[in-house]
Amino acid sequence: MDLVSLRLFVRVIEEGTISQAAVREHIAAAAISRRIAELESQLGTALLRRTNKGVSPTQAGLELLYRARSLLNSVQDIKQHIQGYSQGEQGHVHILANISAITQNLPFLLSDFISKHPSIHLKIEEKNSLNIVYEIEKSQADIGIYTDLPHDANIESSFFCEDTLGLLVPKQHLLSKYDYLYFEECLGFEQIILRSGTQINYQITKVAMAANRSVNIRAEVDSYEAMCLLVNAGMGIGVLPHQSTRTFHIPNTHFIHLKDDWSKRHLLLAVRRKNELSASAKLLLNFLQGDDKNTKHKP
Repeated sequence: MDLVSLRLFVRVIEEGTISQAAVREHIAAAAISRRIAELESQLGTALLRRTNKGVSPTQAGLELLYRARSLLNSVQDIKQHIQGYSQGEQGHVHILANISAITQNLPFLLSDFISKHPSIHLKIEEKNSLNIVYEIEKSQADIGIYTDLPHDANIESSFFCEDTLGLLVPKQHLLSKYDYLYFEECLGFEQIILRSGTQINYQITKVAMAANRSVNIRAEVDSYEAMCLLVNAGMGIGVLPHQSTRTFHIPNTHFIHLKDDWSKRHLLLAVRRKNELSASAKLLLNFLQGDDKNTKHKP
């Protein structure tokens, strides 16, 4: 048996005559008759009752009708599902993102993307920016989102979004009377800092070295949430994006804008090679590069 013969058999039953089925399928009636005769020969039983008014299924023909419809529907489903991979509508995309992206507009963008492409599955891992660029270079993920910082990884990068860094301090802190400061003016105070490998850690360490001083580290943390909670508890001050402070409940804090040039940052999209991406990953990359994303969800 072959799928074409089964499809033609189903069409004959649906139309009631071989001639009408031939019209619908754009094939000669004799060719349909020959295929059905071959089916009957293969199965060793009559499938149709033929009269001058048309045809109707025998009991065996009725059984074949149900099973053939089910099989043909399954085949069509397989075809559509697999074709979805070539069009990017099916598949998995592995994303590495730093905490700045994850705590700002990335979740909203990915939600928009999945609503348009519900059959694409995303795996999202949080990494620091330095790890992201080198893991993308080694093809350990499809797309990376990192904050621009010096590296020698052989990758392709493009603009994702901007964010603005500032200093979060407890409300009763000596610095809480300021709205704008240079980071160097804050070096004498105890700091809650992000782990090494992050762009913020790189920048504040660079400022301290340039001033021939050191960062007064009270605690080193892995997330903005931990930083905000510790600052809110009065343990120290910390540098983080302004947008990220709105994510957490931190009523006992004050945000100070930094006047340093490096406080205005670019977050970048990284891939090893765009032409090596799967269709699904290309769909997501193009979506994240789209002009409309930054107007809908500005950090």
